[in-house]
Amino acid sequence: MIPRKNIRNIGISAHIDAGKTTLSERILYYTGKIHKIEEVRGDGDGATMDYMELEKDKGITITSAAISCMWHDTQINLIDTPGHVDFTIEVERSLRVLDGAIMVLCAVAGVQSQSISVDRQMKRYRVPRLAFINKMDRLGANPFRVVEELKEKLGLNPVVLQYPIGTEDNFAGVIDLIEMTANYFEGEKGDIVVTKPIPQYLETEAKAARDKMLDKISILSEEMMEKLLADREVPKQTIWETIRQGTLSGEFTPVLVGSAYKNKGVQNLLNAVTLYLPSPVEREIVTAVDVSTQEEIKVDPEPSDPLVALAFKLTDDEFGQLTYIRVYSGTLNKGDRLYNSRTKKLERVSRIVQIEANKRKDLESATVGDIVGLIGVECASGDTLTSAGTNLSLESIFVPDPVITLSLTPKSQEDIERMSKALHRFVREDPTLHVTNDRESNQTLISGMGELHLEIYIERMKREYNAKVYVGAPAVAYRETIARSATFDYTLKKQSGGSGQYARVIGHIEPCKEQFVFQNKVVGGAIPTQFISACEKGFRDGMNTGTLKGYPIVGVKVVLEGGSHHSVDSSDLAFRYAAKQAFEQGFDRAKPIVLEPMMLVEVETPSEFVGRIQGNLLSRRGFLLGSQTRDNYSVIRAETPLAKMFGYSTDLRSLSQGMATFSMEFAEYRPLPENLLSEIK
Repeated sequence: MIPRKNIRNIGISAHIDAGKTTLSERILYYTGKIHKIEEVRGDGDGATMDYMELEKDKGITITSAAISCMWHDTQINLIDTPGHVDFTIEVERSLRVLDGAIMVLCAVAGVQSQSISVDRQMKRYRVPRLAFINKMDRLGANPFRVVEELKEKLGLNPVVLQYPIGTEDNFAGVIDLIEMTANYFEGEKGDIVVTKPIPQYLETEAKAARDKMLDKISILSEEMMEKLLADREVPKQTIWETIRQGTLSGEFTPVLVGSAYKNKGVQNLLNAVTLYLPSPVEREIVTAVDVSTQEEIKVDPEPSDPLVALAFKLTDDEFGQLTYIRVYSGTLNKGDRLYNSRTKKLERVSRIVQIEANKRKDLESATVGDIVGLIGVECASGDTLTSAGTNLSLESIFVPDPVITLSLTPKSQEDIERMSKALHRFVREDPTLHVTNDRESNQTLISGMGELHLEIYIERMKREYNAKVYVGAPAVAYRETIARSATFDYTLKKQSGGSGQYARVIGHIEPCKEQFVFQNKVVGGAIPTQFISACEKGFRDGMNTGTLKGYPIVGVKVVLEGGSHHSVDSSDLAFRYAAKQAFEQGFDRAKPIVLEPMMLVEVETPSEFVGRIQGNLLSRRGFLLGSQTRDNYSVIRAETPLAKMFGYSTDLRSLSQGMATFSMEFAEYRPLPENLLSEIK
C-alpha cells in the first residue's frame, strides 16, 4: 500500500496544440508505464491516452483519460484533458477532483485564449499548478516572453526554476537554478539524464536568474531571507520546501521549460510534480453540506472516517455504466452499499476498478485520494456518494450553458431507436449536451458548446450505434431579457357558480445579473404564506418563454409586493397561473430585448494575411480587440456573434492559403441590434 503522502492526483491542461498529449505520452514512457512512444498523429496505434478511434482520426483529445504510473517512490494518477474549448466540461470535472495540475504553454504562442479559460477553472477549484513551457525547439520560441504573459494576462506570480540552454534548433537542455547544474537528455528517447557543469557562456545569466528566483521566494521564509541578507549559501532543502509552501498556497507558480516532442525536460518536470504539488492529505480540505441541516462540514482526508466520494464522470462500459469517482474521505470496499444524497437511494458496489485509459484492473478497495471506477452503480455526473447513515453533498461541478443547437432527423425507422439509445447515453456522460424535442416540427434538437462538440457526437452516434441521421442547419441559443423596470398587477377571476379560481398578484420586475431572483415583500397576509411558493413557480414558468421571439428569459428579478386572495376560491394552481400572466404583463412593459452569444475568437496567421482576415471578421459584425505580431506571425483577437461564425474554418483557409488557425470560446451574451431582430426566427 502506497502511503497517502506519496500520491499525486494531477491533470495536464492547456490550449489546443500546446502538446499536452505528447507530454503525457513521454511521462508514461519515462515512468515505465509504456515501452514505446506513440505520437498524437502517427503511423502506430496513436497516443495511449487518446484511445478513442475519433481521437486518433482527428488528432485531438476529446475525453479526459486517467492512468496511474510510478516515478521513483511516488504514484502519479494522471489525467490528460482536452484543449479544445468545445470539450471544456472534461477539463472542468477533472480539475474538480484533482489535487494539482500541470499547465502546458507553447514557447512560441504563449498564453492563448484557452490558457485563460483553463487558468480560470484552476482558480475556481483552487488547484495548485506548475507551468511547463513546451516546444522550446520550435522556431520563435521565447520562454521569457511567456513568463511575462503569465504575469500580465493571467495575474500569476511565476517563479522560474530553470534556464534554457539555447532555444529553437539549438535547444540542448536546461540549467537547474536550485542545484546550479546543467541537465542534458541523451539516448535515443532522451531517457539518460546527464548532469554537467553550467556552460561558461551562460554562468552570468544563470546566476542572475537564480538570484531573482531566491529573492522572489524568500518572502515566505525568514530563514532564507536572513541567509540572503548575510550573503550565505541557502540549503537546497530550504529552497524546495519554500517553493512547495508557496505553490500549495497559490502564492506563486513554478515554471519549467522543455520540449516533450524532442524528449527534453520531462524528467525534471516529474521531479517537480513530486516535490511541489500536493498529496491528497495536503490538498486544501474540501467542505460538504449536510443535506438535513444545511450546515457546512469539513471533509477530513481520513481513511477511517465515513466514506465521502464524488462521481465526476460517467461512461458506458461493456459491463454497464462505469462511474469515475474521487474518494475524499473513508475507505470503500467491494460489496459496500453507498448512499446517493441526490436520489436518496442505496447502491451496492459490485466492482471497483483501476482505470488505465481504456483498460480496467480489478481492485478490492479504494481509499482517500484514490480516483477509481465503479461498475454497475446508477448515478449522475456530480453526485455525492457516501457511507449509509451519512447524508452529505459536495459542491457540484460548474456546467456552462450550451450556445448552439442542431436538429436531427433519423434516416430510417431502425435509426430512431439507435439514435435514442445513443443520445440517452451521451446526455448521461456529458452535462453540457442537452437534448429536447421540438413539438412543432417533431424534430430532435441537440444543443452543445460548439460545432465541433456536436459534430463529434453525431460521428460517435454513427460509429458506435450505427445510427444515421439528417442534420439540420445550426441554430444559435439566443436569450431574452429586459432593459428597464416595470410593474405588474394581474387578477385571475373565474367565479361563475361552483368552485371558482381567484388570485391577484402585484409587484415589479427589474434587470439583474443573476439568471433569476425572486423576492417576497408581501406584508399583512395579503397573499397567505402557503401560496408564495406557487407564485415563485409561476414566475419561473414565465422565464421559460420570452414574448419577443419565444427564447428563454435571463437576468430578471421579480419582486412580489402584494395582492389579494379568496378564502374559498384561491389555490396553488390559481396563484401559479396568475403569477405567470403577471410576469408576461411586466415583461412586455419592461422593454424586452434579445441577447445573442458573443464568441472570443483568436486567429493565428502569417502577417501577410492580417488585413484580409481582419476585414472578414469586421464583415461578420466582429469587434477587433487587438493583435500581436511575433516573428512574421500575428495573433488577432476579436469578439464576434456566434451566428456569424458558422463555416468560418472554410473561409479562413481560403483567406490564408490554409496557413491560419483559429480558436473560439463563448465570451458573453450581448444585446442584438434592433434592426437585426427580424432576421432571427
